[in-house]
Amino acid sequence: MKDARRYKPFPAMNYPQRRWPSAQITKAPVWCSVDLRDGNQALVEPMTVDEKCRLFEVLYKLGFREIEVGFPAASRAESEFLRVLSERSLVPDDVYVQVLTQCRDEQIDDTFRAIKDFPKVIFHIYNPTSALQRDVVFHMTQEEILQIPVRAVRRLRELEASFEGEMVLEYSPESFSGTEPEYALAVCNAVLREWEPSAKRRAIINLPETVELNTPNTFADAVEWVSDRLICREFVTVSIHTHNDRGTGIASAELALLAGAERVEGTLFGNGERTGNMDVLTLAYNLYASGIQPGLELSDIDSIIESYEELVKMPVSPRHPYAGRFAFTAFSGGHQDAISKGFSAMSDNPDGEWKVPYLLIDPADIGRTYETVVRINAQSGKGGVAYILRQYYGFLLPKEMHREFGARVQRMADTLGAELTREDVFTLFRREYLERKTPLHFLRCSIDDRTDTDEVDTTHAHLVYSYYGKTAELDCYGNGPIDAVRRGLQEELGLQIRLLDYSEHALNSGSEAQAAAYVRMQDTETGRMTYGVGISSNITRASIRAMFCAVNRLKDSQLNG
Repeated sequence: MKDARRYKPFPAMNYPQRRWPSAQITKAPVWCSVDLRDGNQALVEPMTVDEKCRLFEVLYKLGFREIEVGFPAASRAESEFLRVLSERSLVPDDVYVQVLTQCRDEQIDDTFRAIKDFPKVIFHIYNPTSALQRDVVFHMTQEEILQIPVRAVRRLRELEASFEGEMVLEYSPESFSGTEPEYALAVCNAVLREWEPSAKRRAIINLPETVELNTPNTFADAVEWVSDRLICREFVTVSIHTHNDRGTGIASAELALLAGAERVEGTLFGNGERTGNMDVLTLAYNLYASGIQPGLELSDIDSIIESYEELVKMPVSPRHPYAGRFAFTAFSGGHQDAISKGFSAMSDNPDGEWKVPYLLIDPADIGRTYETVVRINAQSGKGGVAYILRQYYGFLLPKEMHREFGARVQRMADTLGAELTREDVFTLFRREYLERKTPLHFLRCSIDDRTDTDEVDTTHAHLVYSYYGKTAELDCYGNGPIDAVRRGLQEELGLQIRLLDYSEHALNSGSEAQAAAYVRMQDTETGRMTYGVGISSNITRASIRAMFCAVNRLKDSQLNG
């Protein structure tokens, strides 16, 4: 790379009186969508009028009540869009239509004609104010630049006299992030003096981070400093509009809210020029994750994604915060184990407060199912596998069994070199345990408890089974069904086995209820250990099937090789 010293960040303010670092966001801002302007103008293939109408409807349903619909004086397509909105009465009464124009009389006049039939309008004017633009683009002094928006407001006030609806002025010192704060304040106050804000003539001062020139704290300093010094402040809404050149557009917006901003302009998924605008959805979900209702209806993220990708024709990244298909997904074994334990603990949480490691919010709150939380590949661990079997199939594997079956799942994923679905995991579980019927296959049994004898072995089990394909019958005796079957198999087949652990649980309830039994067994000659699993509507049969399964696994040369 070349010498980095050729680049200079915009200087930070000397502002030790700043208050925002100790502030907290306590409520949602006023949201303004600029998808139909900033987002649309950034597309290789801009939206058609019909697509814009559909996106407008999507934005309204999401809860936006201030929607920037375009730059009608600069484009026939955008002027046509406003005409269609008006003629088809597509703008509800509670929506402020926002239009953008440069500070030129002819553009202001054209824009005014485009909005004359809307009852609520935000008339947004802007001009660049940064030192770089003044020197390189316009070759004008500070005073000459200041007079541009003042003249524009003067012209707008002349037109406003014939406007029957409510008009709100919005002014943006475009390239505010590269403008000296003292000069930006002077321009904004000159605009406000000309507009004369009041309770009935509101104004919005929008401070755009048109290009990210430094860390977000420098932007917050400038926002707080200017916000504190605006005239007619009680009638002025301070708004921000951040971009993402340095990848910190959302951070800049959040710090600006701490610094006194009350309104945020942005787009769905951050669509916009260059690296994009501030992503409204991520900021709104961040507020939600902090216990603040965002004021937008965002409970079905997949539906939002579907509409966005269809109309904007751009994909949402799988790693996008909240919205990405991997946003709530854990492949890592350690993460899966912690998430699994977090979900288990939530069932015992009396206050319902969300406390699950690695998951900032409950995926179900935005329309995601728990299926997406744990994904299985060669890097996954025992916790994720156990979570899937418990969450979707009702099997509560004993803790030691997590490691045994988890290792088998990892080997399968490694062999395939691909992610496994939950169906893949259960198919493997069924094959490894529930369908393990060779060489020993349980067929049926009858149990007789002999309560009228002084003998220790009071349980008689009559087994019918097959061994290497040959059917046989066996009478077994022990101090319970499991002990009786173990002794019988050991003596009849010459096995050296020891029962190490046993557990059981109901798989479901009702007339079709089944039970699952787990036995951990050891071959005392080799020291090898494994689990067996059995299911049945009868817990004794489930236990015997689990024992047969464990014997078969101990005798499996591939398993033990």
